[in-house]
Parts: sequence; C-alpha cells; structure tokens
Amino acid sequence: MEVKSLNSKGLDLNMKVPSWFRERELEIRNILSSLQRGKIDLFISMEDIVGPPGYMLNKSLAKQYHELLRELQQEFGEESSEGLLPLVMRMPDLLQSRTEEMDQRQWEMIHNALDEALEELEQFRVAEGTILKTDLEHRIMSILSLLDTIDPFEAERKETVRKTLQKSLESFAAGNGDARPDANRFEEELVYYLEKMDFTEEKVRLRKHCDFFLEILTEEESQGKKLGFICQEIGREINTLGSKAYHAGIQKIVVGMKDELEKIKEQLLNIL
Repeated sequence: MEVKSLNSKGLDLNMKVPSWFRERELEIRNILSSLQRGKIDLFISMEDIVGPPGYMLNKSLAKQYHELLRELQQEFGEESSEGLLPLVMRMPDLLQSRTEEMDQRQWEMIHNALDEALEELEQFRVAEGTILKTDLEHRIMSILSLLDTIDPFEAERKETVRKTLQKSLESFAAGNGDARPDANRFEEELVYYLEKMDFTEEKVRLRKHCDFFLEILTEEESQGKKLGFICQEIGREINTLGSKAYHAGIQKIVVGMKDELEKIKEQLLNIL
C-alpha cells in the first residue's frame, strides 16, 4: 500500500486499487478525507501467494464433455480414449473467473494497513511543518528587523525634504526678481508635507500584524488561510511604507521586506 500527497488547494483523491475493493471504495475515501487537503494518490496491490488462482475449472462440465466425446469415439469404432483431454480443455465455459469478495478479515487487514500508511504520511507532514514554521518565523523576524533599521533614516529624510523645498523656493525666487517667500507659510507647507510622509501608524500596524502572524503560527489547529489573510495586511502596510518613503535607503529596506514577504506567501501554499 502506498499513499502519496502533493500540494493542492483542495482534496483531490485518486485511487488505484484491485477491482474487488470497489465495495469498500466509499469507506476508503472517507478515511482518506482526514488528510483535509492535497492531491492524494492511493495505490493498493494484493497478492495471495497461498490461495487459489484467479480462475477455477468447472470439473463437472469437463467430465460431461469427456463422456460425450468418449461415447462419440465409440460410435466411430475407436477404442482408445487417449488424446481426449486436450479436446475437452478446448470446450467452452470450462474456465470460470473466480468472483472475489472481500471478507471482514481482509477488510480489517486493509484498514489497518491504510491507517498505518496515513500515520506515516502525517508524520512526514508534521516534520515538514516544523521546518516550515521555523522558516516562517525567521522571515517574519527578518521583516521586523528591517523595520527597525528605518528609524535612523527618518530624521535624515525630513531634513532632505526641507532642503529640497528650500532649494526649489530659492530657485523660484532667483527667477522672479529675488522674491522671498513668507517664512511662516513655508513652515506650514513643510509641516503639511512631513505629515503626509509620516508612516508611524503604518509601522505600528505592521509590527502588530507580524506579532499576530507569529501568534497564529503557534496554534494547534490548521490556520493556513488565516495566515494568508494576515500576509495581505502585512503587504498593504509595506506598500504604504514604500509609497511614503521618499528616501533611497528606506526604499531598499522596503524592497527587502517585500522579498521576505513573497517567500512567506510561497511557503503558505504548503500549509493547510
């Protein structure tokens, strides 16, 4: 017995079993449904090395054929009955297919073997899940670490914006009779731009989403879809950080976050 599972969004069962298993097919499918998701292939082969062959000889019919042939031979005046057996074996309906029926003992044997195969498959899943969990934790922590590296750039970013606006105004003033802008108005506009560029809220939400992701990751029940939804929220905050960055250094950090997030999304496809 062999059970193979490949990744799939739903549960796709494919069974290759002997024909006389058909009466138990529904029960087998119900047992396999415990796997919840995946492209599941089940292969069962069975060989009875001590039992009768797949066909049986109708001895009663063979004797009747032999008797009829011997009577016919005597009518033609032939005394020897040698050579009748090959003729008998050519007669129709002598070989009959043995109807296979699964008794309770055989079903219990198959059921136990299937349970054992599924248990081993589940152990492989758990082992793979442990590796995935470690990888996902590592990548979420990497996103949080990258988020912490943004702080040193924020003061520099504000000063860069101030200098850029100041330079633009000086250039404008030089081309318009050395007109000087109102200092108070300039500060108001600067505050307006800085407020639009502020991403404190996005940073707080991103950190909360990452913490929530790590929390859900430790739950016993399968949470693949919920982790996918949290990933969408993490991506939304990272994109907002990128749109508000206005700084090459921060943009590089955002690109690093996106790279880690894409790898997380790829791994989530392997989680129930």
